Amino acid sequence: MGQGEAGVTIPAASATLRGALADWRHEGLPNGQCPVRGVLDRIGDKWSTLILGTLAAGPHRFSAIKRAIPEISKRMVAQTLRDLERDGLIARTVFPTKPPSVEYRLTPLGETILEPLAVVVRWADRSHAEIEKARSAFDRSG
Repeated sequence: MGQGEAGVTIPAASATLRGALADWRHEGLPNGQCPVRGVLDRIGDKWSTLILGTLAAGPHRFSAIKRAIPEISKRMVAQTLRDLERDGLIARTVFPTKPPSVEYRLTPLGETILEPLAVVVRWADRSHAEIEKARSAFDRSG
């Protein structure tokens, strides 16, 4: 029996996931109203994950976030910060300086996503080589 992160067995995690999906289907919710789809869309976005990871170290200004993630555009930083703020995962504080300075930090809700994100990041790190190997094999066969 496989052991997953945080002491959760693979069969238990599989049963939990299958049960949740079955419950949502049983409730007759249209796909667009799945209770977690919007949340998964946000945290599954690479920029959101990277920004949340950056803010895990503490509050940052816009320019510090941009420097921490050099491949992200200013537009995507701004959009992702707005989306994360809208979802209640980060808070924006404007300081009355000349010019005004703005700082972003995780909210208590945002802090609760760090542990599950850390599990996914550890899995991705461990699985990266195997995934690249599978991609190469797939690309050669297609």
